Amino acid sequence: GGNGSHYSRLPGLCLSQRISAPKQTLPKPIIRAESTYMVPKEKQATLCCQGSYGAVEYQLHFEGSLFAVERPKPPERINGVKFHIPDMNSRKAGRYSCIYRVGELWSERSDLLDLVVTEMYDTPTLSVHPGPEVTSGEKVTFYCRLDTATSMFLLLKEGRSRDVQRSYGKVQAEFPMGPVTTAHRGSYRCFGSYNNYAWSFPSEPVKLLVTGEEMLNSPQPPPNHPVLLLPTDLALWDHTAQNLLRMGLAFLVLVALVCLLVEDWLSRKRTREQASRASTWEGRRRLNKHKDSEE
Repeated sequence: GGNGSHYSRLPGLCLSQRISAPKQTLPKPIIRAESTYMVPKEKQATLCCQGSYGAVEYQLHFEGSLFAVERPKPPERINGVKFHIPDMNSRKAGRYSCIYRVGELWSERSDLLDLVVTEMYDTPTLSVHPGPEVTSGEKVTFYCRLDTATSMFLLLKEGRSRDVQRSYGKVQAEFPMGPVTTAHRGSYRCFGSYNNYAWSFPSEPVKLLVTGEEMLNSPQPPPNHPVLLLPTDLALWDHTAQNLLRMGLAFLVLVALVCLLVEDWLSRKRTREQASRASTWEGRRRLNKHKDSEE
């Protein structure tokens, strides 16, 4: 009896200690797919987890469970690791996250990354109406068709694989778009989706040409950062310093221009004053001459 009461007090004691201890965690790491998050079946997927210099262990979690562990060597010179997932299949497709440890401290969990397996089962066909060449301002509709075993369809623009449009239909789905601008130009592919993470083979690409008013070249999205990064504040400082230098130079040029203008104005003023003095003096001389001749 006494024994039981002794044990029942222990959990409470542990709990109260745990609550009062300050919760210390390291900042969350960044997780990303090395080349793409859409991996053909039986191919290798590579996920990068970028944490902190000095991290002694990185863990990759899949659907909330531990999936793989990496221990970088030497930890103080490396701020990220790569996890290789061989032979991609539908059982390995889903949501991944990662965490890292420095000493005894664990980081917060990274954001979730969706890893998709493609080239499952069949190939859909993609078409666009009224046609692949349209004028700016028109509306177009993409149709993705797949005869087997799916009711969810996805449309992707090449180079913009994060912008996935989703649509539903028994054998075919519609993706209305527009009024289009030249920003809609490009190659599109569609997939049939058997679940959120298992997609069909991609369709053949359909190239959309939009003619009409030319837009200025839209800025290219920055390339994926390599996993080992310089401290960003250094790059930021460099950028700020360059801007300050440019502003400083512009200011100096402005000051020089103002000085030149002032100097020019003063010299003109001096010339005018000399001229007016000379003409006044000339006038007086003539007047005196005139007076002398009258006398």
